[in-house]
Amino acid sequence: MNKEQLLNILQGVQNGDISPDNALEKIKLAPYEDIGFANIDTSRSLRHGVGEVIYGEGKSAEQIRAIAQKLIDNGEKTVLITRIDESKAEYVNRTITLEYDNESRTAVAGKIPEPNGKGKIVVCCAGTSDLYCAKEALITAKAFGNEVVEMYDVGVAGIHRLLDKAELLSNAKAVIAIAGMEGALASVVGGLASCPVIAVPTSVGYGASFGGVSALLAMLNSCASNVSVVNIDNGFGAAYIASMINHQE
Repeated sequence: MNKEQLLNILQGVQNGDISPDNALEKIKLAPYEDIGFANIDTSRSLRHGVGEVIYGEGKSAEQIRAIAQKLIDNGEKTVLITRIDESKAEYVNRTITLEYDNESRTAVAGKIPEPNGKGKIVVCCAGTSDLYCAKEALITAKAFGNEVVEMYDVGVAGIHRLLDKAELLSNAKAVIAIAGMEGALASVVGGLASCPVIAVPTSVGYGASFGGVSALLAMLNSCASNVSVVNIDNGFGAAYIASMINHQE
């Protein structure tokens, strides 16, 4: 939406021709911005509460930089980029300052906002090998304005490590449970937490784990009724959902 279109809507509200609610709907559904190779959804933050996130894998460094710059030019104070490798991040960082995490391949342009959610999100993972996914969830949740509690290496092979932190789980607004192998962590966390648990299967494990499929199926069949599941290695998606839960009125 350009300046003239926005001014016309605001003028309509001032004149009484458009109600404030109708004006908000028009702004939410504002046209995207076409930059040739991408259509930038410049009004997504009005609809979802957070702006468009850039998925870096499969995009060139030049494309990532152009999309990020356009979002910044349209007023986004925090731009999240997922699955971006170090060389692309270095290229973008020449003109747009990035905070880059090599382990999760996640970058943030702009400022991480102060937490403005209703409570805390717990990000827990079964083992150190799952940290790449946990860090993606952590950075995403923080970029979306959440207070995050980190709980790493608490897998069921040493379940006392998890039980020792049961109080943190009981006080959470949402929990992200990340595990590979047989994916048992999600069910155990679901039995301890009184909030929604978003389970993330990872591709960590030996041959019969089938790149995370075993953990995925186990989590889908969890007997803990408060457990839902996202796709394999999708720490970003889990954090997005957890953030929406944490920001509900």
